[in-house]
Amino acid sequence: QVQMTESGGGWVQAGGSLKLSCAASGPTRNFYKMGWFRQAPGKEREFVASFSFSGRIADYGDSVQGRFTIARDNGRVAVNLQMSSLKPEDTAAYYCAATVLGSPDEYRYWGPGTQVIVSP
Repeated sequence: QVQMTESGGGWVQAGGSLKLSCAASGPTRNFYKMGWFRQAPGKEREFVASFSFSGRIADYGDSVQGRFTIARDNGRVAVNLQMSSLKPEDTAAYYCAATVLGSPDEYRYWGPGTQVIVSP
């Protein structure tokens, strides 16, 4: 079965940087794209970024455009999210997710999440 494993969360001061990583294992040959979402306490889940393997296309949410970069990790079924110029409002649990061919926009597989805390 598919497993999604996130790493790299932690604490950072505002203006700093963090890198999140997500690796998938199991039957991943039909993966279409991998992405990141986040959810802060009391708020709805928010799209952060995605990377499509076939078109090598990166997409970003408005709130992180220009500050975050998503990229595939060395040909693996894995993506990294480089977060820079972090703000306190970036504090949230970050979740990695994946879609499959045939349902390119439905995030079917999810990781358990990793916490990011940005202090003022």
